[in-house]
Amino acid sequence: MALLNEYFLELPSDDLFSDVAKKINTFKVLRPHTELIDLGINDVTSPLPSSVIEAMHKAVDDMADSTRFHGYGPEQGYEFLRDAIIKNDFNTRGIHLMPNEVFINDGVKSEIGNIGDLLRSDNTIGVIDPIYPVYIESNAISGRAGIFNKGRWSNVCYLNCNESNAFTPMPPEFPIDIVYLCSPDNPTGAAYSKGQLKKWVDYAIKNKALILFDASYEAYIQSPDIPHSIYEIRGAKKVAIELRSFSRTAGFTGLRCGYTIIPKELTIQTLDGRKIQMNTLWSRRQSIRFNGVSYVTQCAAAATYSELGKNQLRQTIEFYMENVRMMRRILSPLNLKIYGGEHIPYLWIKIPTKSSSWEFFESMLYSAKVVCTPGIVFGPGGEGYVRLSAFAKREDCKNAVKRLKDWLE
Repeated sequence: MALLNEYFLELPSDDLFSDVAKKINTFKVLRPHTELIDLGINDVTSPLPSSVIEAMHKAVDDMADSTRFHGYGPEQGYEFLRDAIIKNDFNTRGIHLMPNEVFINDGVKSEIGNIGDLLRSDNTIGVIDPIYPVYIESNAISGRAGIFNKGRWSNVCYLNCNESNAFTPMPPEFPIDIVYLCSPDNPTGAAYSKGQLKKWVDYAIKNKALILFDASYEAYIQSPDIPHSIYEIRGAKKVAIELRSFSRTAGFTGLRCGYTIIPKELTIQTLDGRKIQMNTLWSRRQSIRFNGVSYVTQCAAAATYSELGKNQLRQTIEFYMENVRMMRRILSPLNLKIYGGEHIPYLWIKIPTKSSSWEFFESMLYSAKVVCTPGIVFGPGGEGYVRLSAFAKREDCKNAVKRLKDWLE
């Protein structure tokens, strides 16, 4: 008799992001002729750069030629892309990696869950709160999160991320086995300094913990004092896995491509005390359960490292950052407590009333005709806030915040 993985049943019956979509659809049914502006958007709106399109066309032509055709590729990724990543994303920051420490994947979201294949179900986990839900839910499916009750998981250590600590919580006094960090952070926009990250690395070394470091938004960092990689911190290769994505930087949300760094220095311990190189285990896991990212997509990703590609990506990033700066300028006179927008194109706004984040979301939806994301979607620490995205078109951003200004005044 086949039996279900019953940990899956512990997930809440409703996906809160789906609840947002349902409420928007209800609005559209009730008010079909009302123009709604979506600043809750978690997708990009700028088209792919021409350098990427050209590379994809050439790669498709390769697939039509028997002398250049590519079938199954290496599960870990083609070396031409891995080399480009090392040269441009890490060597420029004084970080030295080998190609076999870079693993090409189809995005951070799936990779966060897949890494759990190598980790025992009784590991303790810690997450900054609020945080993107996949960090917790992927552990819940594996049984590491415990029982869900009143918005919290019983076996999860929630590292409170709030105004008092500038949304960058420091290590606790007790050990945690696996820690999830995101910098710059979605949804708060906070970014860890080198000094702050060093405290986390030192903590992980002392407690033999594993850090999963999500650097999906590192390309948006505006200050030279903010590290783009956790490996800028001495000792981090011993305790950290870093994950990155081409989704927000190059518009690959539809193409699906990212990469994971697992240094050879990183070891994980067995119950009987043996230390096993995690890089070797992950390479073996990928060979078993992953067929790799398509040749066409990897050629597209490699094109972002050409001189033209890098210039075009900078223009796209600046476009979104100018969106968020403009939004902040218009909203600032309202005496709102606004966070984010410095190193990420999101604004994290404290609700100026006693409303819950769901109530404020619906009030904004029906009164201002603007969509935000209620903070509670990102965990219990998000209650009392909403997130506005600047990944929208320029006119939509401008018109939306003008509507919000009129409504809030």
